[in-house]
Amino acid sequence: MNELELKYGCNPDQKPSRIFMRDGGELPVTVLNGRPGYINFLDALNAWQLVRELKEAIGLPAAASFKHVSPAGAAVGNPLTGVERQMFFVDADAPLSPIACAYIRARGADRLSSYGDWAALSDVCDEATALYLKQEVSDGIIAPGYTAGALEILKGKKKGNYSIVQIDPGYVPAPLERKDVFGVTFEQGRSAAKIDASLLENLVTKNRELPDAAKADLLLALITLRYTQSNSVCYVKDGQAIGVGAGQQSRIHCTRLAGNKADNWALRRHPKVLSLPFVDGIRRPDRDNAIDLYLSPDESGDVLADGAWQQVFRTRPEPLTPEERCAWLAAQSGVSCGSDAFFPFGDNVERAHRSGVQYIAQPGGSIRDDHVISTADRYNMVMAFTGLRLFHH
Repeated sequence: MNELELKYGCNPDQKPSRIFMRDGGELPVTVLNGRPGYINFLDALNAWQLVRELKEAIGLPAAASFKHVSPAGAAVGNPLTGVERQMFFVDADAPLSPIACAYIRARGADRLSSYGDWAALSDVCDEATALYLKQEVSDGIIAPGYTAGALEILKGKKKGNYSIVQIDPGYVPAPLERKDVFGVTFEQGRSAAKIDASLLENLVTKNRELPDAAKADLLLALITLRYTQSNSVCYVKDGQAIGVGAGQQSRIHCTRLAGNKADNWALRRHPKVLSLPFVDGIRRPDRDNAIDLYLSPDESGDVLADGAWQQVFRTRPEPLTPEERCAWLAAQSGVSCGSDAFFPFGDNVERAHRSGVQYIAQPGGSIRDDHVISTADRYNMVMAFTGLRLFHH
């Protein structure tokens, strides 16, 4: 099949809509269940590229959680710690495969943004991954294959309408890509530059000690940025994107947005958050919303107000004080940060430092590189100039 008719385009008034192969060849995707839409396929195909490239670069199963053509999270399949099982609502004794761990960690980067996501897996979807997805609000999944048990589980989601797409892992796209804007066709060569450890060799700071774990995290950040709507900045810790700032016109706003998300990720590990007394049977989205409100200084009063707390908590929890919040965040360290284009000012480094960033990868090339480097030196950071811009539009 070389064409698939879609319900509509980005919006219901945009008809007709389809995906097809210009050269008349076979589509590399097969719909196994549901009816994916235009935006679904944009998410699916971008997400698949990310996880395929991530597995190739790091050598571990990889997963991504996509929303509106940018990753809400991406991760590799490192085992979950006990705290992470609590954070991501996984039973302490639940058996997990590496690909299941990858998706759970990808979705756990920013659970609020992953609501209604498109999941992407580098490896065959197994029962452990499907069982976790079954409990989450998700629009669909793309993977190179599915076990029979996983397929049966996923087909039961959304009253049988959950979108399941299988992609040919051997598919190689044409070297030129095209798209139409306002009746004008744009053409460019595909972004094919290899992202590997060689990009991290040009260390420009006084501190040049870059551990292997940090190298892997920086590669994860750069690959995530390649498929994130620009401008974009990504924070990573232990094989998991913990904050993605996408689509901002200002670089510092990308850095702040990603940093704020990384801070929330760190605060969700706080003992007060892990012990929040949720009422029995509360839905996961309601729990995620309550945690987000609890951690937001300007909004926490809403969820703790008289009467309001009874809707989600068994007992009224103690608030996280500003002093506790600052102390917890000040203890964060070992975070890696990537940027899809150069940092024009040292303020980006200053903001990254506040979220525990110690390692940075960015293209370099600003007329103020000396100021950016000196700011990194002030905090004993390690910074690599990759020479590779990663804009994605």
